[in-house]
Amino acid sequence: MTRQATSPDDIRDMADEVARLIAARFGGARRGERPPLGVMLRRRGGALPRRLRKQAWMLAQADQQSAQPKIARQLDLARLSRAHQALIAHLQPLGEFSRWQGRALGFAASVAFGLLVLAAAVIWIMLRRGYL
Repeated sequence: MTRQATSPDDIRDMADEVARLIAARFGGARRGERPPLGVMLRRRGGALPRRLRKQAWMLAQADQQSAQPKIARQLDLARLSRAHQALIAHLQPLGEFSRWQGRALGFAASVAFGLLVLAAAVIWIMLRRGYL
């Protein structure tokens, strides 16, 4: 979603997308949990560069303020769109394939470890019974 914000309703979508990318890249959210951007910044905001952290906090504050119609109309949508685009450009590229590859590698390692433990248990039982 690298489009310009046209209304205060778009701010919620922008903040949710940035929070999802932070959770996917840096962790900080339990499985199935979708915390708001402010929570994700408290949990893992330190992993962002300082310039982007300020923009992320600006987007999180705008997300909270967009719930109030009078305040939402006063928000600078162009500046929020630029902040969103900068955050997406930083968070998105390092990720989809390498995260998938990391999960696949972790799964393969856990299966290999399980097979190793099973083989050790079988060998131990065979030694105890006198087959080896």
